[in-house]
Amino acid sequence: MSLLDPRTVRALAAELDLRPTKQRGQNFVHDANTVRRIVAAAGVGADDVVLEIGPGLGSLTLGLLEVADRVVAVEIEPSLARRLPRTVAELMPGRQAALTVIEADALAVGEVPDPQPTAVVANLPYNVSVPVLLHVLAVFPTIASGLVMVQSEVADRLVAPPGSKVYGVPSAKLAWYGTARRVGSVPPTVFWPVPNVDSGLVEFARQLPPSTSATREQVFAVVDAAFAQRRKMLRGALAGLFGSSAAATAALQAAGVDPQARGEVLSVAEFAAIAEFLGRPAPQR
Repeated sequence: MSLLDPRTVRALAAELDLRPTKQRGQNFVHDANTVRRIVAAAGVGADDVVLEIGPGLGSLTLGLLEVADRVVAVEIEPSLARRLPRTVAELMPGRQAALTVIEADALAVGEVPDPQPTAVVANLPYNVSVPVLLHVLAVFPTIASGLVMVQSEVADRLVAPPGSKVYGVPSAKLAWYGTARRVGSVPPTVFWPVPNVDSGLVEFARQLPPSTSATREQVFAVVDAAFAQRRKMLRGALAGLFGSSAAATAALQAAGVDPQARGEVLSVAEFAAIAEFLGRPAPQR
């Protein structure tokens, strides 16, 4: 079985007349050791159906097919989506039946053929990495774990705990779905073209969301409002959502949260507690 090397990556790109664009965050891994390190860190095995977002030329796809039962690859670029099955057939004869390619925008994908994915592993485009990851976790509850490669600064934000300087919307929303930790870094030199940033590997494990009567949409609305103006106290930041500063203060107090606190110190469970009072009459204190 063969993985892509720099020569093959460039040959495939030339064949497709591919000019990688920053708009779609196209940077292709050409180092086999890096691919196998990512696959090993993801912890996928022979029973896993892996959802891969943005397979590109197939560097990571081939590595995943070495160990996983199946790979479902979602690719937005038509030429790349059409070429990927042939690349697998050429380099891994006999494994092409284990690959399903869906030509689509990952943010618009609502379902995939059975069997449903058990893990997500992806080199996510830098410009849409957080929305894509959150969308995938929302749409596919069968995904129990995953590993994504994102821009290093994004990796830090995804795994940041409450109280951290970089804790924010991505951190809180990902925490709704489970736990995340940074498990490594990837240098720019293993990509073509070479990006001007380092990449980070983020491992994810799904857990039950906080116990709450609020919906995910309500909780996320509170998170968005809390961080829209980070420097504001919560009673002010949530005033628009609750109708007034007084109503926000009453809801915060009823939820056991200090109205003078800021969103950066709250856990996702505390955001959920606040969200339970959305749409209700203002609690009386």
